[in-house]
Amino acid sequence: MAASTTNSPELTSEQVQKILIEPLETASVFLAAGPRIFDTDGSPVRVPSLASMGAPAWHGENEQITEVDAGFGEIALLPSTIKSLKSLTRFSNELARQSVVSLDSALQARMVKDVANKLDAAFIAGDGTVVSGSRTTPLGLLNYTGAQTVDAAPTALDPIVDAWGLLLGAGANVTAAKWLMNPADFVALRKIKQGTGSNGYVLTPDPTADGVFRLFGAEVKVSTHVPAGSAILADFSQVAVARDSAPSVKILDQTFGDYDQMAIRVTARYDAAPLNPEAVVIVKAEED
Repeated sequence: MAASTTNSPELTSEQVQKILIEPLETASVFLAAGPRIFDTDGSPVRVPSLASMGAPAWHGENEQITEVDAGFGEIALLPSTIKSLKSLTRFSNELARQSVVSLDSALQARMVKDVANKLDAAFIAGDGTVVSGSRTTPLGLLNYTGAQTVDAAPTALDPIVDAWGLLLGAGANVTAAKWLMNPADFVALRKIKQGTGSNGYVLTPDPTADGVFRLFGAEVKVSTHVPAGSAILADFSQVAVARDSAPSVKILDQTFGDYDQMAIRVTARYDAAPLNPEAVVIVKAEED
């Protein structure tokens, strides 16, 4: 890494793609669930949506067709007020030269992990911080306006089936549906047995893929960013993510020269919103 900083302090877009964007899509639970990603040059994104449509009618031969009206809306993503994720890590030139383990690999792994954790925290449970009337951070799945709810703890099978019923009623694409669950709640579900005194568990992992768990056909993604006592079933094909197409990873080899140090600076900007809020179902027992 130390040798490359002299020659290429500003990483190319292809390098950023390989060391940040692609690994991030795997490391982030939310991004790995398969939302629709819209790349932008940093400008606000407006995704058109069909809010309403008049019903068609039966017509006979040579009869004039009744005109129907369509009502359109739009989903606004990445407004100018949305902040960026930024990180600056300093390290000595001695560390860069003498590190037994490749320093660039270690920094890349930690950088991806930290950005993924921040994104998941915002995209799953973020409250969409508002400053002076403008949203400055992404709004999380648990706080989407219009999302459907099941008033029960996600530690029994009946609420899970109820959530499926609501999702199907919203016209969701079941092949794109995923569960997001807290580890403790998912383990509680896994402990449910077939009957009193039985040693057989009701839920089993997918026998064709190691480490993949499913609830009534939908893949389960476990994350500590989902609060205990809550679970989310969502058709991620109806969740949109706007991604600034120019995230940067820059090696600063002069800024901290008086300390004989270098630094790696990372910036990335994301936002998310539901294209169809009813395709998000939250299972949570309401407080009395």
